[in-house]
Amino acid sequence: MNPILPKNRYTPDVEARVWDDGRIYLYGSNDICANTFYCSREYRVYSSFDMKVWKDHGVSFTGYEEGVNRAVEPGILYAPDCVFKEGKYYLYYCQPNGEEGVAISDSPAGPFYNARIVDGANNTKIDPAVFIDDDGGAYYYWAQVSALAGRLRTDMAGLVPGSIVEGLITEVEHGFHEGISMRKLNGIYYLVYTDISRGRATSIGYATSESPLGPFKKQGIIIDNTGCDPGSWNNHGSIQEFQGQWYIFYHRSTHNGKFSRRVCVEPIFFDENGLIAEVEMTTQGADGPIDPSLEMEAANACLMGGRLYIDSYSGSGDFYEYLTHIHDGDWAAYKYYNFKGNEKSLRLEASSMTSGGTVSFHIDSQDGPIIALAKPGNTGGWNSFCSIEVSLTRTVSGRHAIYLTFMGQEGRLINLRSFQFLR
Repeated sequence: MNPILPKNRYTPDVEARVWDDGRIYLYGSNDICANTFYCSREYRVYSSFDMKVWKDHGVSFTGYEEGVNRAVEPGILYAPDCVFKEGKYYLYYCQPNGEEGVAISDSPAGPFYNARIVDGANNTKIDPAVFIDDDGGAYYYWAQVSALAGRLRTDMAGLVPGSIVEGLITEVEHGFHEGISMRKLNGIYYLVYTDISRGRATSIGYATSESPLGPFKKQGIIIDNTGCDPGSWNNHGSIQEFQGQWYIFYHRSTHNGKFSRRVCVEPIFFDENGLIAEVEMTTQGADGPIDPSLEMEAANACLMGGRLYIDSYSGSGDFYEYLTHIHDGDWAAYKYYNFKGNEKSLRLEASSMTSGGTVSFHIDSQDGPIIALAKPGNTGGWNSFCSIEVSLTRTVSGRHAIYLTFMGQEGRLINLRSFQFLR
C-alpha cells in the first residue's frame, strides 16, 4: 500500500535495484519531516522480498564532518544511485555544491566507504545515474535541464575522456528537468526522468533509444503526482522489474510543501511496441485492491483537492500522520477498494473544535453515490481524536474508489486520522 515505507521515513528520489539475493533494494534521498529544504546528510537503504514488508538497513552513507562512511566534503546528500560490478556495490551521490562522488561496499545495504569524486563530472550538476550494459560497459548520466552522459572508466570513478555527450535530452525537446534513471528491455534503452512539460516538475517521463548515449526520442509520461498535495513541486524515480512485473517508483509530497516526500509505487505495462502507458496514482499500489476491513490511515489518500493536506504529530513516543486544515468543499480519494457486499458500517477517527463539520463517503467520484455520512462534532481539541461509527446507507460490491467530501461552515472543520469499514 502507498506509501510503501513507514510513515516516519520520508524517502524521495528512489532508485530501485534487484540484486542476486532476490531482494529489491531502494536507494533514495532522506527528507526530514517538516523541514523546509530538500534531503539531509544521510542515506538509508531499504529492501524487501515481497514489496510488502520492508527492512530498514539503517544509515548507509553520510555527509557529516566526521565518520568513515562519509562524502569527500560534508554537506547535504541529494539523489543517489547504486550499481553492482565485479563483486562490489558502487554508490553514487551528489550534493548542492555540485559534488559528484562514489563510495564502495561489499554489501548492497552498505555502509559505503572510501568516497572519491567522479572525475569529469564533479562540481558540475546533480542527480547521478549509472547504467551497466550487457557487455559490461558502464555509463554515467547527470545534470539538469540539459542532460550530460558519458562512459565510465573501468575503475567506476571517472569519465572516459572524449566520451561525454552534451544535451542528451533537454528541457526544450523532451521536457527534461532532472533525475535521470536508465534501464534496458528487449534491446531498447529507456531513459526515465523528471518531466516539466506539464508546467511543473511533477511528472516522470521517458525517452527511448537504440544506444545508451542516444539519440533519445521522448515517448510519453509514466506518472504525474499532481494532486498528491497542495504544495507539491517535483517528482523523481525509476522503473524496475521485480518477480516478473515492472513498476514505477516515484514520490509524493506532504505537509503542504515541496518537501517531506515519500516513496510510492505503481505497476506499469509495456505494449507490443515497447511503449509504457501512463498510470494513475493509487492507494493500493503494488498490493492490488484494498480489503475494506483494513484500517485506512487518512494520510494514504492518493489524491486531494482544496486546502486540506497531510500533517504529522510526534510526541510522547508516538508518531502518526493525518489529514488536516480541512475546509468546506475539500475532498480526498483512496483507490481502489474491493468490497464484498457484506460491509455494514463505517468507523472513523476524527477530531474537531467545531460542531458543524460533516464528511460524506462516495464511491467512484466526488459526485458518486453516498454510502456513508458522518458528523464528528466537537471533540474538545484538534488532537483529541474520537471514534465514530455510522451505518452504511447502501450495499457496495466490487472494485471502487472511495472519495471523502467535507462539508460545513466557514473555517477549519475537522482532522481525520483513519477510517475502516466493518462487517
